[in-house]
Amino acid sequence: MTHTLPADLLVIGWGKGGKTLAGKAAAAGRRVVLVERDPGMAGGACINVACIPTKALVHSAAERTPQDDPETYLAEALRNRDALVDKLNAANRDMLEGKVTVVMGEAEFVGPRRVAVEAEGERLEIEAAAVVINTGSAPRPAGVPGGDLPHVHTSISIQHIDALPARLVVVGAGAVGLEFAQMFAGFGSEVTVLNRGRVLGREDDDVRASVLGVLADSGITVVEGVEVTEVTETAVVTTGGVFEADAVLFATGRVPMAPRGLEAAGIVVGDKGFIAVDDELRTSAENVWAVGDINGGPQFTYISLDDYRIVAAQLLGDGGRSRADRVAVPTTTFLTPPFSQVGLTEKAAREQGLNIKVAAKPVAKLAMMPRPKTVGETRGIAKAVVDADTDQVLGFAYHGVDSQEVVNLVALAMRAGVTSSELRDGIWVHLSSTELLNELLGELA
Repeated sequence: MTHTLPADLLVIGWGKGGKTLAGKAAAAGRRVVLVERDPGMAGGACINVACIPTKALVHSAAERTPQDDPETYLAEALRNRDALVDKLNAANRDMLEGKVTVVMGEAEFVGPRRVAVEAEGERLEIEAAAVVINTGSAPRPAGVPGGDLPHVHTSISIQHIDALPARLVVVGAGAVGLEFAQMFAGFGSEVTVLNRGRVLGREDDDVRASVLGVLADSGITVVEGVEVTEVTETAVVTTGGVFEADAVLFATGRVPMAPRGLEAAGIVVGDKGFIAVDDELRTSAENVWAVGDINGGPQFTYISLDDYRIVAAQLLGDGGRSRADRVAVPTTTFLTPPFSQVGLTEKAAREQGLNIKVAAKPVAKLAMMPRPKTVGETRGIAKAVVDADTDQVLGFAYHGVDSQEVVNLVALAMRAGVTSSELRDGIWVHLSSTELLNELLGELA
């Protein structure tokens, strides 16, 4: 039997952008239906399998001491991870309880702004005035012979690994690959990272050397310029040799998880399967938007949140927000210590022929920033690229304590047109990592 459910707004997928929009629209008096196919993903990937649980594991690994038994410590870390996820999952359910109609099941488009969902043995068809697709992405499959062996993992499955692998091979050296590599090295595994290109190839040589040095300090072997051709029960076979492994993690990017039936709705996808959108995140179908990973933009939770703002401005406000407004978007790889970057590298600025000033200094030599010394973590480097004509900050990289916080301040300064000199002369709390700006930018005078 088929039931029809009308809605003002249908959100498909419980990710950051979609759930925030669903709550906001419901608070504005709209009839909102949210469809999620996986009960374990209430609240989205970030809280369940991505940002938050993985960073909890990163922290746990960094805290392990030589006296801690590796197997026991890993098991406890995974239990703590699961307990945290359970709390966040429940809290996200509570946020929408009684405000939004939540339907658990897989949505399939059967017409323009109309989806069918098989839920609890019945067919439900939801027709909405506006639809927001927020179905996200998934780890890219290994795609090589042996890639389906039990000891081959994605970034999701490895979070519930049965036992600590004595030897872990990580394929891929993006943020996910490097974070898990250092994490498992901290837990006690012997880790090898394989990458087909140059690791951190977009970064300046001095910054890259800083990060690679810390990975080496962690006991991680990094191998560049190799292609994986096969996985066996005991090894990873590459164009550059054979690497023994008890477990393998493929961290080679993500693929879209689009709903079924897009053609029935008139929704066009791009070459890589992500839903095509314009700068206001509108799809090819009228009154249908796509937010988060599924639209092919940068795969960060904070970008999904900004996607929400863009769509909310159209549905609940007077418009005006666009992806074109995004400038100085920072990134962080949560190593120990973390590595953050925003804007241009020195290399990119020089390739563009810009007239620049550059300051770079090892964290250990930043006398005006004693915080790293007080917490016992003086590894890393700070670097700024400044327009010599306008004094505007063009780029900033910081590998060191609290980099994820400092980069946010610099990114805001770049968006607001705050000059390098104003940041240099800022009055910052002592002790704080922000103090590095006083000394680093003072090198430019």
